[in-house]
Amino acid sequence: MNNIKKTFLFLALALLSGSCVSTKSTLKNVDDNAPNLVVTKDNTFVITKYSDDKKYGYDEDYPINIFYRNTLNDKINQERFLNALAGPKGEKITYSKLESCCPFPTKRTDLGAGLLDVYELKWEGQKKPIKLYLNIFEKGVLMVPVGLSLNKK
Repeated sequence: MNNIKKTFLFLALALLSGSCVSTKSTLKNVDDNAPNLVVTKDNTFVITKYSDDKKYGYDEDYPINIFYRNTLNDKINQERFLNALAGPKGEKITYSKLESCCPFPTKRTDLGAGLLDVYELKWEGQKKPIKLYLNIFEKGVLMVPVGLSLNKK
């Protein structure tokens, strides 16, 4: 997203935040004490845990928190996370960003609000694509969402 779009988005968020964003976050899985993210030589994240919570990543109140503030590219951590995943039987996944949604309060932006990014994931043999909610503004323990596996490459 270029700087003009980002500026416009944040200005729009600021104008709407009085009526759309409460001062209390609804996000349930933020963990500022989560370990730092580790990147492999293939530029994916090292993920060692599988979530047993069916809401993790699939519900806007339980997004996958992939804090990015230590990089210049706001999509790089999303790609590192998604590239580490595979379908339930190890199938290669493809993904695309659908939208940004679901404003929430955060201390990690100048305007005090952030948005979640919604990604659609597909793989061969799948009956219906899935949507995952990713949050680049907060930290959390990275896990494989229910119904997915780790990419073994």
